[in-house]
This record gives sequence, C-alpha cells and structure tokens, in this order.
Amino acid sequence: MSDPYQHGITVSEVARTGRSIATIATAVIALVATASAASAPERAAIDAAFPLDRPVLVTNLLAAIAVAGTSGTLKGALQAIADQVRTPVIVVRVAPGNDVAATNLAVIGGTVNGQKTGMQALLAAEAQVKYRPRIIGAPGLDAADSVKNALATIGQKLRAMAYASVTGATLADVIAARAAFTQRELMLIHPDFLAPIDPAGTIGPSFAAARALGLRARIDQELGWHKTLSNVPVAGVVGLTRDIGFDLQSIDSDANQLNAAHITSLVRINGDLRFWGSRTCAADDSDYVFESATRTAHILADTMAAGLVEYIDKPLTPSLARDIVEDINAKFRALKRAGQLLGAVAYFDPDKNPVASLKIGKLAISYRYTPVPPLESLGLQQEISDEFLADFAELVAGS
Repeated sequence: MSDPYQHGITVSEVARTGRSIATIATAVIALVATASAASAPERAAIDAAFPLDRPVLVTNLLAAIAVAGTSGTLKGALQAIADQVRTPVIVVRVAPGNDVAATNLAVIGGTVNGQKTGMQALLAAEAQVKYRPRIIGAPGLDAADSVKNALATIGQKLRAMAYASVTGATLADVIAARAAFTQRELMLIHPDFLAPIDPAGTIGPSFAAARALGLRARIDQELGWHKTLSNVPVAGVVGLTRDIGFDLQSIDSDANQLNAAHITSLVRINGDLRFWGSRTCAADDSDYVFESATRTAHILADTMAAGLVEYIDKPLTPSLARDIVEDINAKFRALKRAGQLLGAVAYFDPDKNPVASLKIGKLAISYRYTPVPPLESLGLQQEISDEFLADFAELVAGS
C-alpha cells in the first residue's frame, strides 16, 4: 500500500532511549602461584596448562586443579577458591627461586624483553585473556612486605582489591607488622584456616587469602560488591592455624584487637568459620577505610568509563553533555534502587568547563556519591524495669 499523498512536511516524534550503562564484571580473580610435579609427564602438563609468567584464564576450576601439580601453591589456592565459587580465575605461574628472596623477586616480577613477568603480567591480562582482574592475591607467597606492597600497587593500577596474609610470633607482632601498610587496595588477614588437603582427608593449613579471593567473588555474585567480606560462612574449612579468642561483646578479644588494627581475623559464629573484619589498610579517617568503599570507588570509575566510551569523538554539543549527565544519573538511580549506593548525582559544573577547555574538546562532568558502609558496631541498651509488674494483680484476677 502506497503512502498517502501530502504536499508538505511530516514530523514523526520518537522518544529518546538513553544508553544503558552496564556494571563491569567484578567477580574476576587473579592469583600468582607456583607449581611443580614429581614426574616429567606431570611437569609437561603443568607447562602446557600454565606457561611461566603468562596470564592464563581458567574457566573450569576442577580441570585446572587436576593439572596444577603435586607441590607449590597453585593447587591449594585453586581448591580453596573452588570450595567457595565458580568464576573466571586468571593464573600467573612463576618459577620459585633458589631462596626466599629470589622467589619474592619472581612473584613481584618485572619486564623481560618486552614481556611482563610475575604479578606484573596481571597488568596485561585484559589484553591477553579479555578479563580484567578485580580480586587479586598470591596466597602462600605473600609473607614479605615487598610482595604485599607490590600487590597493593598492582591493585591500584587495576582498580582491584588485594588480599594477603600478615603473620607474627604474637598478636602484638602481627599488629606491628600491619603498621607498615597504608594502601586502601590492601586487606590483610590473620591467621590461616585448617582444611582437608588431600583425598584422604588429612587436615593441614589452607591459605586464608585464597579463600578470601573465592569468597569475595561469591559475595559479588550473590549479594553484591557493596557487601564486605566479613561475617559470611567460609566453605571447606574446619579450624584455624592459631587460637583466636573471640567474643561479640568484648573489646579485649584477640579478634577485636586485630580488627582495631585493620586486620581481618577468622572466627567461628553459630558453628561456621568466617572472616571477621571489613577494613582496609587505609587510615582511620580515610573515606576508604572500608573494603566496600574502596571497591565502590573502583567499580564506579570503571563502570562509568566503559559505559560512556561511545560518546568519545562525537560532536561536543550541549545536548551531548545533557545526555551524558542523564546516562550517569540513570545508572545511579539503578544502583540506589539495588541498595549498592546510598545516593549519587551527576551534574554539569560551568566553572569546571571554561570556554577555553570546551574549545579544545574537553568536557568535565562531575558526580558525587555515598557508598554503603557496613554495620560494624551495634549498640544495644539493656535496662531492668518494674513496669511489667505494675498490672500484676489485675492480670491474676483476670485469669
């Protein structure tokens, strides 16, 4: 059927559909590990599955565990993660050195002939395997301060959270060791778990940092990145490598002393072992003292950047600026409805957009937000009262 004849103009009104900004993938784990085997065929299998100093994407954890070798840290770390979650894991295998110092250097890595090694290879992971690490660690290889500092630095560059152990002969030593770090991207954990470590069910140490990686990814999947690691049951563990005193109502307990020093501890509540503590290594007065605040900052930054990249190189008009502001605010409204932000707003600030900047293609959109803090301390006021005896006689008579 032909269109009706008209000598004039037809205007069709179409409602604008704004861009939908998608939240980035957050439950992506990366770990640096060692692996070795007793026989040549097993070593060949490890070399094929996990080439040295290259990021390898693992999507089938059980298959990866089967070729992770009989010694080193890789198998135990993968099993600890698999006990908690099924999620993409990026593995960088390093060769252990002749001594601890040499192994630490291998774990930290560098650049050799244009190729990044050790944990530096995580910086190239997205280009190589299409996933950006968001949860990183080197379980069993993170005892040295230099390794923990390097993990925090990689976390800063990737906008990822790093989890590592902190040790000491006494709790005072552990707390003193923690004082060397101030990075918001670093969460320190003490002690380690006990768990079955072989098919026979032998109980032995299991890296708490590895289980933190897996549980962090599971919480992201099930509850959201705004929920901290703390107070969620950990799967596959039976005890702790050190006695940690804990009482919910005691400020003098071992666990509370560790928490006060911004160390996440391990406790048992209602029969389940759990991580206990939500703080990073940031200072007490930092906006990023909580793990959830740091991750919110990371995730918002990358979500907005990825969601708005299509606007780059389009004509810089007032309508373009309005569209960008509205797209950001639409995402903020969705995050607030989901309970992942308490509130947020984006806006165009004329003072930050002078003519000279606009003329050369620079546009600045401002936004502010409030992350969701964890309920870290709950106060209950308990009072004895006679008020419920006041009508005792009437109640007796009535009965």
